[in-house]
Amino acid sequence: MLSCDSVESKEAALAALLNLAVKDEMNKINIVNAGALEPIIFFLHSANPNLQEHAAAALITLSASSVNKPIIGSSGAIPHLVEAIREGSPQAKSDAVMVLYNLSTHQENLSLILERQPIPSLVDVLKTYKKSSKTAEKCTALIESLVSFEEGRRALTCEEGGILAVVEVLESGSSQSREHAVSALLTMCESDRSKYREPILKEGVIPGLLELTVQGMPKSQSKAQILLQLLRENPCPRSNLEPDTLENIVCNIISHIDGDDQSEKAKQMLAEMVQVSMEQSLRHLRRRASMVCAPVD
Repeated sequence: MLSCDSVESKEAALAALLNLAVKDEMNKINIVNAGALEPIIFFLHSANPNLQEHAAAALITLSASSVNKPIIGSSGAIPHLVEAIREGSPQAKSDAVMVLYNLSTHQENLSLILERQPIPSLVDVLKTYKKSSKTAEKCTALIESLVSFEEGRRALTCEEGGILAVVEVLESGSSQSREHAVSALLTMCESDRSKYREPILKEGVIPGLLELTVQGMPKSQSKAQILLQLLRENPCPRSNLEPDTLENIVCNIISHIDGDDQSEKAKQMLAEMVQVSMEQSLRHLRRRASMVCAPVD
């Protein structure tokens, strides 16, 4: 049916294969082994947007299989997926991001993805889609993986608004997206602080990092603290991170930021974060006290 001339038959076949693959690992593997991959990849650049979307949706499910990841990665699908992110319909773009994310969790696929220069298209997705969306989350996770390579870090820095797009996710994305965003920026700064410190600082990352140190998930809090340390004018060694205070770190950073308004904003944000932290600690103590005083049956 995938090879017949009827568009309706092709769409029906894609939908049937998708239904068979969902929540069934063996069916995912069997569909690829049966030869469905080649026509599905061909449909990614079909002039028919429905076929594009059906094909991308099928690949999302098939690429969730660890067995299929290297097969799909080496099948020639990646160039078409990057092209779908660049030129496809909104749904096709979203689905292509999901497929690339699935493929990126197989380490050998990352270099294949980087070869297609996907960063500009991924940045465009972050600018276009809601920062709290699942698409933005997977897109940021993909960027996090790509910036582990110098080529990826360079591409994100050279892309206009690239680092800013990641900073905006750090500020207003989902909890998971914010963790991916801070991880990506931390990877860049750790790889070459002298090269990436200024590009990150100039995009106004400080308020978002301050908020993460108090309200983020545990991993996000830790990474935000380390990144703040690295953004200082003269960072202390890692062994000195623990005794250093957030207040000292921030005061050091904002003393080197141009512009009174930005400095005042950072100071105000710090005061707010400290207040939030105190309130959270107080609520925690009250809960602990109520548990201790609660009557036992």
